[in-house]
Amino acid sequence: MNDQAATLFSALQALRKDYFLWALLGLLILLTAAKPGQLAFYPGLVNWQTIAALTGLLVLTKGVEFSGYLHHLGKRLILRMPTDRAMALFLVLAAALLSTLLTNDVALFIVVPLTVSLRAVSTVPVTRLVVFEALAVNAGSALTPIGNPQNLFLSQLSQVPFHQYVGAMLPLALIFLVPLLLLTACVFSGRTIDMSGDVGLPPRNKRLLYLSLALYFPFLVCIDLHQAEAAVMGVLGIFLVAYRGILARVDWALILVFMLMFVDMRLVAQEPVVQAFIGQLGLGDPHRLFLAGVGISQLISNVPAAILLAEYSNDWRLIAYAVNTGGFGFILGSLANIIALRMVRDSRAWLAFHMFSVPFLLVAGALVYLWLFFVENLAP
Repeated sequence: MNDQAATLFSALQALRKDYFLWALLGLLILLTAAKPGQLAFYPGLVNWQTIAALTGLLVLTKGVEFSGYLHHLGKRLILRMPTDRAMALFLVLAAALLSTLLTNDVALFIVVPLTVSLRAVSTVPVTRLVVFEALAVNAGSALTPIGNPQNLFLSQLSQVPFHQYVGAMLPLALIFLVPLLLLTACVFSGRTIDMSGDVGLPPRNKRLLYLSLALYFPFLVCIDLHQAEAAVMGVLGIFLVAYRGILARVDWALILVFMLMFVDMRLVAQEPVVQAFIGQLGLGDPHRLFLAGVGISQLISNVPAAILLAEYSNDWRLIAYAVNTGGFGFILGSLANIIALRMVRDSRAWLAFHMFSVPFLLVAGALVYLWLFFVENLAP
């Protein structure tokens, strides 16, 4: 089996097990069967600026990932870590920082495989590390409009400039990161790591790295100028000519998931029963909007929650604070949680994740609530 056939087979296997996608598709079929006359309006329900921006970011970050350089850099740094606490703090910070510019999912695709590979050659508590890396990308990605899909959607919807969005989200990211780093320092014992072998790493491709980085920052400028649709056509054209194999490895199913979420959530928001229920929540009250965002994220994930709440409120900042906070807690709160735990391949990871994530949600949620409704009100 050649590389392209193997890639296609792997993608089909992943697609078959993508239960979230199939659930969204099933919901769309039910909604269409109930009101088939709305089918022609479905394309207008999708925020194409967000889809274009997400597509370009996935392609470029996939190029950075497959250049191999971040993996080699990570290995060098990890081998310098004297204790499991030092390694955990480094990996948590690395995951958080990578997620600010490479998105939370891509940060996991870089950090988690490297972490899992340590299982065979060291005494590192891999499962616990991956759990904290999942928490870290949820925390770090909250900072920027390209850190995670819900921020990307809200920034495109509100048309807030990049720097202004970062300034608005900085308190939230700090509220997440400071307790997470303290928790990391407490949970990992500080014992010496026993390295007993070498860590296999992918080959390096300097040309691919330079191309991806050269396109990355102009693409961010285009997103900020609300020209993502034109920019993504350029990115796709360049990679189609120069690195067609990278396009084959992009998670196109994820793009389809977000398109389905736009259509499903906006159709659901139009239902009279849902409108009556949301009306009873009193989302005009900022306190209730925040709590609703956290709670709904636990049930349907924070990206659909952001899309749904944006139909009832124009307060993009409060929605962003709510749904980013809602990424913690139960595993469904963020798709990044599911991705991380699927990659670790340990049945105990699900229990370990909730053992840390649920209490973290309670603490972080309380701190965010205090910041929004008490501390900020005291500022002159």
